[in-house]
Amino acid sequence: MADKSFLDWPFLEPCHKELANGLDAWAADNLGAIDHADTDAACRALVKALGDGGWLQHTAAEAGEKLDVRSLCISRETLARHDGLADFAFAMQGLGTGAISLFGTLDQQSEWLPLTRTGQAISAFALTEPQSGSDVANSTMTATRDGDGFVLNGEKTWISNGGIADVYTVFARTGEAPGARGLSAFIVPANTAGLEVAERLETIAPHPLAKLSFTDCRIPASALLGQSGDGFKIAMSVLDVFRSTVAAAALGFARRALDEALDRVSTREVQGAPLFELQMVQGHIADMALDIDASALLIYRAGWAKDSGAPRITREAAMAKLFSTDQAQKVIDRAVQLHGGDGVKTGATVEKLYREIRALRIYEGASDVQRVIIARQAMANNLGRK
Repeated sequence: MADKSFLDWPFLEPCHKELANGLDAWAADNLGAIDHADTDAACRALVKALGDGGWLQHTAAEAGEKLDVRSLCISRETLARHDGLADFAFAMQGLGTGAISLFGTLDQQSEWLPLTRTGQAISAFALTEPQSGSDVANSTMTATRDGDGFVLNGEKTWISNGGIADVYTVFARTGEAPGARGLSAFIVPANTAGLEVAERLETIAPHPLAKLSFTDCRIPASALLGQSGDGFKIAMSVLDVFRSTVAAAALGFARRALDEALDRVSTREVQGAPLFELQMVQGHIADMALDIDASALLIYRAGWAKDSGAPRITREAAMAKLFSTDQAQKVIDRAVQLHGGDGVKTGATVEKLYREIRALRIYEGASDVQRVIIARQAMANNLGRK
């Protein structure tokens, strides 16, 4: 049983505790029935199940309201503890429509959010390009004005839900200025002519991922999110919210790893005594518990700050993502070590966690990128005090 004492911390409210307990019970009763043999089919089934259960309502705000970041974090932590693919399915519904939720017009929101929040449509966030990776300002995909619309040309890669999404939020260069100031964001339905899945990408933890190609892909002017040239600002605002939730997913993986490790060391005997009696093992367990609590503090501080009205939480979100994903990797590695040979057996819970955690230190801003962000914020704060 995972530790839930953090739900009583002052960063959280009674509604968050209710959400955590309700989703935990639902996940225990429902997620085990979904077959993961076909990843695409499993994701579709998970989105439908999460939608039918009402849990996807938290992935986007009602018209005129704000996203509740702590609810997103609670949801991802809880789902990740039960099933990594369920967390992925939930997260992409939020990330894929984050720009619509935060910057969309009422017409854009009313067209897509009722579908994604009920699991009737699957969404995706198409930002990364083959040559740019984390360097969003270096994006080269173009959106050229043509009459009453735009024509998209270029490629996106490592797109989560690529190939199964019904709608993509796509970032492309409209050329108002060099670098970051010349990007715009668009809503692109998956059936738009000229949009094709160029390649499906396989990873160590199976998820629907793809490279997308856009060839003379025509979209109406109404597909533009915000204003032309606002794309970088929109992308960073979305990541500002969802980077904290990546950290929460890592925390969920780490909590599950600790639970598995505690079960192992309390039941496995060495020389007639439980493995836990070894002081070195106790040291590992202590380090795991410490890393988990420290991660939770950073995550829910970031969520609380955003929900309390902070316009940006760039520093807090970067700290939460960097620390929580890196430490979750260490927590899970210790859990595998404590399981011995059983820890690397295909299909073992800790083996699956070991494969799941690695990507979280890369996507939505790799760990070293987060270090750069934190350092620059620290310098800016220092200069601001002088």
